[in-house]
Amino acid sequence: MSVEADLLPPEETTSFRGNVALRLFAYARPQKWTLLGAFILLVIATLGNVIGPILIERFIDNFLELRRFPFQTIATLAGTYLGLQIVSSICQYHQLVRFQTAALRIIRKIRQDVFGHVQHLGLAFFDKMPTGSLISRITNDTEAILDLFVSVLSTFIQTIVQLTGIFVAMFYLDAHLALYCLFLAPLIYGIIRLYRTLSARIFHITRHRLSLLNAKMNESLQGMYIIQAMRQQQRLRGEFGHINEAYRSSRMRNIRMNGLMLRPLVDLVYFLTLMTIIFFFGHASFRTTVNIGVLYAFVNYLEQFFEPVNNMMQRMTLFQQAMVSSQRVFHLLDETEYAPAADPSYRGDMAPAVTEGRIEFRNVSFSYDQKTDVLKNISFTAEPGQTVALVGHTGSGKSSIVSLLMRFYDNYRGDIIIDGVPLSAFEDTELRSKLGLVLQDPFLFVGDVTHNIRLGRHELTDEQVEAAARFVQADRFLKKLPNGLKEPLGERGSTLSAGERQLLSFARTMVGEPKILILDEATASIDTETEEAIQEALENMRRGRTTIAIAHRLSTIQDADLILVLHRGEIVERGTHQELLSTGGLYYKMYMLQSGAAALPSPVSTRTADIFG
Repeated sequence: MSVEADLLPPEETTSFRGNVALRLFAYARPQKWTLLGAFILLVIATLGNVIGPILIERFIDNFLELRRFPFQTIATLAGTYLGLQIVSSICQYHQLVRFQTAALRIIRKIRQDVFGHVQHLGLAFFDKMPTGSLISRITNDTEAILDLFVSVLSTFIQTIVQLTGIFVAMFYLDAHLALYCLFLAPLIYGIIRLYRTLSARIFHITRHRLSLLNAKMNESLQGMYIIQAMRQQQRLRGEFGHINEAYRSSRMRNIRMNGLMLRPLVDLVYFLTLMTIIFFFGHASFRTTVNIGVLYAFVNYLEQFFEPVNNMMQRMTLFQQAMVSSQRVFHLLDETEYAPAADPSYRGDMAPAVTEGRIEFRNVSFSYDQKTDVLKNISFTAEPGQTVALVGHTGSGKSSIVSLLMRFYDNYRGDIIIDGVPLSAFEDTELRSKLGLVLQDPFLFVGDVTHNIRLGRHELTDEQVEAAARFVQADRFLKKLPNGLKEPLGERGSTLSAGERQLLSFARTMVGEPKILILDEATASIDTETEEAIQEALENMRRGRTTIAIAHRLSTIQDADLILVLHRGEIVERGTHQELLSTGGLYYKMYMLQSGAAALPSPVSTRTADIFG
């Protein structure tokens, strides 16, 4: 397979392409008065450029050629010409500012809508969409749309107004020659149509490959630690080079087409037209007197005719990029894979609240791809205040249970009940405020410590934030920081150790006083010293709260009220720590391996032998 063939974007439908312009105009509608003002100023500026050659023609034919130089008349003519140029320059400046102002407001609105829309999409969407591709759509593609309003729209309007004025002036000077020049319009239109047809697909491929380039770069930068540790630099360079070469190839196709279709072709038409005008005036000179001023005006108008046409053809590149980028942005805005929401029948006064924290799974099965189940008939009950631990090897389904409980996905079969009410009945605000989630890899935002604990909950006082930090014993290391709770953190909290970042995530969860606590291997990345320091805090956190804990270290969940052992999406064992050890099953085997006593004789069951092969 060639470098190009495996990096092609999905086909776009014709109906969607036709809808792009209407949607862009919908975003432009709130700026209609600003755009109208810019349009009027642009018309005035263009008319000044169109009228200028007529004034010069008058000077040449009526004064210069006749060797007549009446001061008053020439001064008036010169003053009018100078005034037109000054007014034209002022209007040109203000129309540019107005177009830029409107364009920036439009792009701000589009970016805000795209970013807000992405925030409401479900995790199922992000599972299949590369982060770099999303960033490319929100930044690069919207920037291309900005060029549409800043450069393309103003140029197209100016070209139309200028060409209209030029044709009117040409008919005023010589109707026969103007009729010939009028046939240039459909010829130029045909060139533009041909260019659009040939370039649309190339630009779509180019933007798609730029998105892949950004995605690969983003992946490489985020995974640099692993890349260097696993010596993957050469492989990543090869993959990046593969995409980079495909992008270069599509850009070269674009450059070759632009080199042929834009200036050279239009210049050829210009020179043929210029030869015709010179021939026309040369032939006419044998029969009658030729006005040099009219000849000058026609040649000047011909240059003015083809210069905006050339500008417009040059802007066609930006136009095609903007239309392709608009398709990509609107496809993202049309994405309907939203995060699961509450059942509408439970809203308003019917909206339930999490009061006790009783959790029940009833025959729950789940698949990410709608083909292979990662959870199969999961059933268990966590009573208020109980701790239920989920253990099992990687891929056994532990995190999937947490994802369903957090309602990150809702395409499961069976029932998930909280306090006797279906999970789908709870509003997001209620559910997220009553379920406290602590992940294995804590995510911290750029900002200070207080910002990361408060996390936008402005109703929380500094005293509450400090109390939460003290509750999880994070105050021990915070006191050592130069600015304490106001200490600025780097990206993802890079200035802190893994254990310190996890302590802050504990504080962030506990400051909201959740009814249900979900620990997704929360102590897996913490060193032994830090783990011992926070065990008491974790015990306090669990007290009076229903806790679902995914455990990597079995030593951390020995006091759990119920331990569920998962294997390949099924619960194969359940019970307390001592009960599971006594059965000699999978849990016993895992515990022996972790405690370094795997060689000891053990009553491993037939089921365990089957599992481990």
